[in-house]
Amino acid sequence: MEELTLTTPALLFSAISLIMLAYTNRFLAYAAVIRNLSEKYKETPKKSLKRQINNLKLRLNLTRYMQIFGISSLLLCVLTMFLIYIKQEAVAVWVFGLALLLLIFSLALLIREIQISARALQHHLDDIQNHLKAE
Repeated sequence: MEELTLTTPALLFSAISLIMLAYTNRFLAYAAVIRNLSEKYKETPKKSLKRQINNLKLRLNLTRYMQIFGISSLLLCVLTMFLIYIKQEAVAVWVFGLALLLLIFSLALLIREIQISARALQHHLDDIQNHLKAE
């Protein structure tokens, strides 16, 4: 195995930063949709709105964990760089490995969240098609 240098964990900075930006945008979009649905539900409680709210609650929780794992990965990359700096290469390799695992978990949760989002959108499309057929 090649020696771990300061540049290796630093390479993940830009990738993790972009991922975190995407996660934050998702989180903000969900927050706006949830506020809107909450107001609609207060005006006229419908079963379909409740299902949408529950779906968004799940997606919001997944996004929160995606962010936690992504931030933790970035933190461990910084710790790896510090360990390399103080000549603790053996520990740095393990910390960097953990950082990579956390990033993998974060991305796996993103895949799951995308699947849920796509399924929710498919339900909306099905509702539109059913409404058009009824006309």
